Amino acid sequence: MKKITLTVVCLCVLFITQAQFYKSILPSFEFNDSLTKVVIDFRNNYKKIQGQELTPQIGIEVYQSTISLPGSAHCAIYRYHSNMDTTASWQAIMYDGNNYEEAVKVYKNTYRLVNKSRIKWIDRSIASFIGSMEKADDNVPFANTSLQLNVSDPRYKNFYAEIEMTRGGNGWEVHLNLHDKKEDVAEY
Repeated sequence: MKKITLTVVCLCVLFITQAQFYKSILPSFEFNDSLTKVVIDFRNNYKKIQGQELTPQIGIEVYQSTISLPGSAHCAIYRYHSNMDTTASWQAIMYDGNNYEEAVKVYKNTYRLVNKSRIKWIDRSIASFIGSMEKADDNVPFANTSLQLNVSDPRYKNFYAEIEMTRGGNGWEVHLNLHDKKEDVAEY
């Protein structure tokens, strides 16, 4: 009887620790689901997830996003007044504070969550973001990591998730930006 009890206890411990291990490295269902909704709505220029208009900036309309990521402080959609690029961008503020170590932790965690997320695509295939993380350096006031979505849909050819950590007048911020990234070219 002791052997059976011991075996059952060992199996339970094994399953629980495996579940905790995977839970610690994989994004939550809520994160993955929210990210999928935002990514899929890029093809609609984020119109379906656009909420109320916020205070505009010069040359930019700003809207509240109706979809937010777990852990984010604020999510917004930016529409630029540009004749060359009419796509909108989506942004989540993942950290806003004075603690450099905490900003780095959130920067790395945001990269991990986006990189490990699996996007259920329109044709039921699975898409994901690929790319390497730029390491943060406390001597440099920013870090920027770009991850490209690996799908064959031509509308997403230049679609990227950019995780940026910046130091400004109010401390450190970590942003997750989802947008169409054009090559930098001189227009002169």
